Amino acid sequence: MTNNIENDLGLQPIAGLMAEHGLKPNDLVRNSTEQLTHKMVSRAVKGRRLTPNIQYRIINALNKAAGKVYELKDLFNY
Repeated sequence: MTNNIENDLGLQPIAGLMAEHGLKPNDLVRNSTEQLTHKMVSRAVKGRRLTPNIQYRIINALNKAAGKVYELKDLFNY
């Protein structure tokens, strides 16, 4: 049985949003009220498939850091 789910999906839209707002991974980690690591943010930007729980942690941190309201479809293309 083969697993056809691809884990490396390339650069994600979150990278552009972070650049647009001048944010670094450390800014998201600092603004997160949940446990969020630099590695999680790095994996999100690079396109590694994340669990929905981690995706929501990242979107909450980005919304707080950027002062805007983004949805999951704005950050990830999978």
